[in-house]
Amino acid sequence: MAYNSNNKNNIVVVFDFDKTIIDVDSDNWVVDGLGFTDLFNQLLPTMPWNTLMDRMMKELHDQGKTIEEIKEVLKTIPIHPRVVPAIKSAHALGCELRILSDANMFFIETIVEHLGISEYFAEINSNPGFVDEHDTLRISPYHDFTNSSHGCSHRTCPPNMCKGLIIERIQESLAKGGNKKMIYLGDGAGDYCPSLKLKAEDYVMPRKNFPVWDLNPMLVTAAIREWTDGESLERILIGTIEEILQEEENEKKLLASAENNCKMQNISVGINVHHEPIMPRALRVSQSG
Repeated sequence: MAYNSNNKNNIVVVFDFDKTIIDVDSDNWVVDGLGFTDLFNQLLPTMPWNTLMDRMMKELHDQGKTIEEIKEVLKTIPIHPRVVPAIKSAHALGCELRILSDANMFFIETIVEHLGISEYFAEINSNPGFVDEHDTLRISPYHDFTNSSHGCSHRTCPPNMCKGLIIERIQESLAKGGNKKMIYLGDGAGDYCPSLKLKAEDYVMPRKNFPVWDLNPMLVTAAIREWTDGESLERILIGTIEEILQEEENEKKLLASAENNCKMQNISVGINVHHEPIMPRALRVSQSG
């Protein structure tokens, strides 16, 4: 993935993928598009979602569906016409962009490459997705919950991924590069835990009337900026970025002004200072004769 780091600012924007960058759930889109909805619904109560998607990919292969057919379905996925411009604008303003999603790497990379936006993202965090030696797409958990728990106690986090833990890891890596501000966009219940990890100077953009919107906002420290569709996503995201950049510019101007005032005072003191002579002045003594 080619990422252009020129013209960087101190803002990191983290996007969820399903129902945030794209308008639908990518897993459902593939299953429905290839005609396996009934089997999916039949198996859904019997296993975790991530495990089910791996099973469905094997079922697709067994029924003669190819990797190319999966890619072609992914390329038809709906996306609001203002989302791609929003991503490009945020990148042009100097933001570092990342994706954090409970979908899978194969689906996400196929879609962002098709949309021509893969170069704008510095990192994608998602469940591994790869084609094995039998030409079967395999979906693995980001966290291997069959061996151990990821340790998060939030009921909104699925067993295969805690986005909050990933956000903490991102925050630790960013701290090495100085003070960074984060904007997090998401729609699902799994986007609540990472929202709780954000700091007071950060921003969270929950999608209104989606699952994340129904969770307790009182526990969120970051500023909350809601959005509803691609048009409002673009407007609010770019507006927030520009607001942060303007605040930083104003702070720089105030600092520069204070430094200039300090220099002028020093110059003024240097000009008006009165130096006492090093040796005492001689006193004139009148001589009487």
